[in-house]
This record gives sequence, C-alpha cells and structure tokens, in this order.
Amino acid sequence: MSGTGPWKLKKTVVLVGMMGAGKTAVGRALAAKLHVPFLDSDAEIEAAAAMRIAEIFERDGEAFFRDRETQVIDRLLEEERGILSTGGGAFMAERNRKLMSDKGVSVWLRADLSLLWNRVKHKDTRPLLRTDNPYETLREIYEARVPIYEQANLAVESRPEYSIDDMAEKVLQALRARPDVLEAVK
Repeated sequence: MSGTGPWKLKKTVVLVGMMGAGKTAVGRALAAKLHVPFLDSDAEIEAAAAMRIAEIFERDGEAFFRDRETQVIDRLLEEERGILSTGGGAFMAERNRKLMSDKGVSVWLRADLSLLWNRVKHKDTRPLLRTDNPYETLREIYEARVPIYEQANLAVESRPEYSIDDMAEKVLQALRARPDVLEAVK
C-alpha cells in the first residue's frame, strides 16, 4: 500500500496536533511524496512579523498572535493546495477549525503524552512551556486540547518507533480513503 502515486491533491491537508507531534517534519515528508508545496503557518507568521513566535507572544500577547494566525491560515488555504503545518494551538479556535474543514481537510497527528514530552523537553522554542513545571504544563495543555483535536477530519496515530517517513506514509494511507481530498491519477 505504498504512496507511490501519482496523486492529485484536491484540497490542502492541514496537519494539527500538539507541539512535538511532528507536524512540520511529517508535513515536509508528505509534501515531498505528493510533489506539492509544504506550508507552515508559524513560519509565515514569523516571516511577516520579522520575529519569532515567542517574541510575538511576549510583545503582543496570545490574542494578537491568534488573530494573525487565523489570517495566515485563511490566506494559505486560499492561495495554493499543499500540506499545511499549523501551530499546536491553531485548531483550538472554532474559526480555524471551520476554515480548515471548509477549505481543506484536517489531520490530527495523535501522539501520547510521553512521546510528546520526550520530543519537547530539551527545546526552548516552546513559549507555552516556559513555566516552573513544563511537564505538568504540557499535560494540562494536552488534556485540554485532545477533545478538540478529536474533531479533526482524520486522525493518524504517532508511535515512537515510526520514522518521519513512516508517519508520512500513514497520513497518505488515511488520505487515500478520501477521494474528495486525494485522487490517484491514471
């Protein structure tokens, strides 16, 4: 069941999930497999603001950042079909979930808490984890967000033994069940 294609992507695939779920890495691999652009809403926001997400949070606050995030996601969903990686909090806003569902398809990269912690505990690029107890903060965010992530159009289980390429292949398999999103080109 290899994703050798060729494939025609009919809608942008929006990868959602927690920090550390692999949205960027898996998104890049999936985009390469499908020969479509890889888009990253956080990178687009940083480029537009000429500052890092953490700096935007610090200077302008989370509400300001979330408004910019919605604008960028909407623009990216309009402009071209590809694989779109979003920040971990993007899917929490109902307006973003609606945009993703109306203009694309959301795919939740579902990873358990221990896997996420192993991936993020040594990074200082996560503004939400700059607390006295980052593991507890991650757990609280995880528990609050999972019920929302469950609303994604599709879910793909992430496992510690899966490589980035394995995960991209799992997402491709899930998308193959959606002819409205991905079509085999004869």
